[in-house]
Amino acid sequence: MKLAVVGASGAVGQEFLRILEEHNFPCDELLLFGSARSAGQTRTFRGKEVEIKLLQHNDDFRGVDIALVSAGGSVSREFAETITKHGTLMIDNSSCFRMDEDVPLVVPEVNAEDALNAPRRIIANPNCTTIQMVVALAAIERLSHIRRVHVSTYQSASGAGAQAMAELEAQHASLAQGEEPTVEKFAYQLAFNVIPHIDVFTDNGYTKEEMKMFNETRKIMHSDISVSATCVRVPVMRAHSESIWVETERPISVEEARAAFEASEGIVVMDEPERKEYPMPLFIAHKEPVYVGRIRKDLTCENGLSFWCVADQIKKGAALNAIQIAEWLLAHK
Repeated sequence: MKLAVVGASGAVGQEFLRILEEHNFPCDELLLFGSARSAGQTRTFRGKEVEIKLLQHNDDFRGVDIALVSAGGSVSREFAETITKHGTLMIDNSSCFRMDEDVPLVVPEVNAEDALNAPRRIIANPNCTTIQMVVALAAIERLSHIRRVHVSTYQSASGAGAQAMAELEAQHASLAQGEEPTVEKFAYQLAFNVIPHIDVFTDNGYTKEEMKMFNETRKIMHSDISVSATCVRVPVMRAHSESIWVETERPISVEEARAAFEASEGIVVMDEPERKEYPMPLFIAHKEPVYVGRIRKDLTCENGLSFWCVADQIKKGAALNAIQIAEWLLAHK
């Protein structure tokens, strides 16, 4: 097994390396690729230093079985042919191929078999907010078809990358010193604030991030499900939270829903409100599962159900999901 990581110096790239080690992923040779800024740097993998090579249009991917790519949409689009031309399977974390009909969009707990049909040798990793939501929705869908979803997200700085996380930390430090904080990665100061704006606005008033949740959910779940999202950036370092309301074809009891969540792969139920136990990003950061709590019947709709969902954006929302796709394919080849 010859493996490549593209975007090795970024937050997701570094998470790739940690998870590959934690999961003891079968890898005989690892290649790391990055931009001119990171080329020549080294990263430690299984006790050895691996140099980051400059990503170029050449034959560096000849013989590579799988490439885990997280370097941004423009890089993915430019280098997809270079990466895949010798048969390498590209698992791409950017948004650029997600809605292409001939590129599967995969969350292993939901639609792993879709990964078997990748005619362009590209598999797309969904948006972070979509990943954790569909893992939870799939549990309910097995009980009764979901007609509609309303979701409000509370997205951490990690969703905007390592520099955004550093900016949030620096803003808090500046404010503590009575200094004016630097604002570069976000539309406004994030420290002590929430920003109801992630990605660019579209003509219908929703942002691209919100429309990703609508479109990607339907593709992953092979469903006519409708999703209305409001995506909000909050001053949390890592791990996204979501308040999710679903309307099903038949009423689902809290007990049914809890049992379905508990029986589902990749979900941990943390739902004991009388003991103040519910998922929070402070405690879910760096963990692999999707956590669900605050499960309750909706008071306005007989077929409505509400719950709270938290997952680490860099792990399950990005790097882990991509590696789980690779692991599933290796187990089913």
